[in-house]
Amino acid sequence: MSIIQKMTDAIAHRGPDAQGIYHKNKVTLGHRRLSIIDTSDAGNQPFIDQMARITIIFNGEIYNYKELKLQLEPEFDFRTATDTEVIIAAYIKWGIDCIHQFIGMFAFALYDENIDELFIVRDRLGIKPVYYSEQNGTFFFASEIRALLASEHVPRKLNIHALADYLRYQTVHAPRTIIDGVHMLMPGHLIHFKDGDYKIIQYWNMNDFACTSSQEDREEVKKKVQDLVQSSVELRMRADVPFGAFLSGGIDSSIIVGSMARASSFPVHTFSITFKEQEFDESPYSKLIAKRFKTEHTEIQLSANDFLKTIPQAIASLDHPSGDGPNTYVVSEATRKEGVKMALSGLGGDEVFCGYDVFKRIYSLEQKKWIAATPKVLRTLAASTLQKFKPGIASEKIAALLKDENPKSALAYALSRQVWMDLSFEKMAFAKDAPNVVKDLFEHLPDSSTRILSKVSLAEMQTYMQNVLLRDTDQMSMKHALEVRVPFLDHRLVEYVLGVDDAIKYPNTPKQLLVESMEGLIPNEIVDRPKMGFTFPWKYWMQNELKDFCKKGLDQLEKLEVFKDFGLNEKWSSFLAGDPTITWSRMWPLVVLGHWIQQNEIHE
Repeated sequence: MSIIQKMTDAIAHRGPDAQGIYHKNKVTLGHRRLSIIDTSDAGNQPFIDQMARITIIFNGEIYNYKELKLQLEPEFDFRTATDTEVIIAAYIKWGIDCIHQFIGMFAFALYDENIDELFIVRDRLGIKPVYYSEQNGTFFFASEIRALLASEHVPRKLNIHALADYLRYQTVHAPRTIIDGVHMLMPGHLIHFKDGDYKIIQYWNMNDFACTSSQEDREEVKKKVQDLVQSSVELRMRADVPFGAFLSGGIDSSIIVGSMARASSFPVHTFSITFKEQEFDESPYSKLIAKRFKTEHTEIQLSANDFLKTIPQAIASLDHPSGDGPNTYVVSEATRKEGVKMALSGLGGDEVFCGYDVFKRIYSLEQKKWIAATPKVLRTLAASTLQKFKPGIASEKIAALLKDENPKSALAYALSRQVWMDLSFEKMAFAKDAPNVVKDLFEHLPDSSTRILSKVSLAEMQTYMQNVLLRDTDQMSMKHALEVRVPFLDHRLVEYVLGVDDAIKYPNTPKQLLVESMEGLIPNEIVDRPKMGFTFPWKYWMQNELKDFCKKGLDQLEKLEVFKDFGLNEKWSSFLAGDPTITWSRMWPLVVLGHWIQQNEIHE
């Protein structure tokens, strides 16, 4: 019992409202609650059904719980207004196949005492995390790695084989993690324990939905997208606590806020981070949307220096190292201080509706078959010339593509997301024959000449989105006990848009299908605005105010035997000297990794 208490204490920030522990047979479950729906004590967990047969611990939300409850009420006597109890009722009626009925983000463990079986389930898109480790016959699982480490049964050992992945992509792709022996349950999967053993089962695969076309014309597609977006937003507005929306003034957040305003009889509460420095400030756009939809708008003004001061705390809050994250930390902290426990976000809009430049680049490359047909000697000459006269990361990546034996889309896509090139760490022992996870994934995605864009969407969602954006959003928002909901990742919407052909989905203008589907919901000033985001002066900070902080992180890596051939000091010196191939975005993930290893007492 004390082991579970240590684990739940380690993630108390995720659920400050209540805690509980269940123990029966060989199963022990612990929970920390952030109450969003039915905030009464009746909803505390572990939650046990009235027959004392089913016990559940649950992280996330089932957004269609009201509709499911209406279906189940004739056969089930509900005693709470929680979505947690609806999961149990659905399980009693349909068995574990009940998960196909759920619209939501969820990670839950359900123990059926009558048949002595345990199910651990993760949602389709991987919005909520599940980490696990098997140690000496005991299976540990949790929402964060720090809880597993707090058990004192999971060794704090660095996963050497995951380092190549981290250096390439500033993260470790699931199911691996940076800790040896700790794995992440993949999205759309469940673990089933029975008769002293377990198996991992995939119950949903997004790849399936890029294989069949919607067979609808443009107007029908637009109407369907509009209905799905509006439905998704409305379902995610269900809460019994104050909530709002992040509003940057970009296309995605503006459409979310506009859709919320359509559905609400009360003003939507919106939150924007604004900056004193004009070059970082997006407030003219967020104000435009707030005025258009008459929202109750809160501007949280920071200076670049305010943001700078939070970076060490943000890094200390990371559950898994990542080259991203501080932005979400700042927004979540400021929003939670305003008394809000839940917020809607536009995350996922770029991945579903072709918002990144890589969509057009891969589409274009697929049309240029002559590149691969050009003799390698000519491609190599062109690559060398480019690097000589225009040194930099972009030239490095183009050169790597041209010099390859088979310069196809899989490599081009992988290079688009790659941070350190393989040449930078190929001498290191762990790099020998280390698989390129992203390239391998792209090569095995379904091919369709009419849905090249859907293939890129699949790659984006299964790599950068799931392993950086969603992971960082979860750990940084939950650090402040703030729940973030992502309407663009409603599985119904994702499934449908993946089946839309390129001829309809191609973004001649930014996220054209999404914007046109929402029938002028947002003004042209938002659609045509330059994409800003948090474009802070990271290079300057790392060479000045954060210089000592960065050096401490790098010094920690220098102590590791595995990094002896990486030349960290040489690369740091090159960065300080302004080498165009050693950018801040390459050095920063190393700084983060060093600090994370030190803070979590990780060893080789």
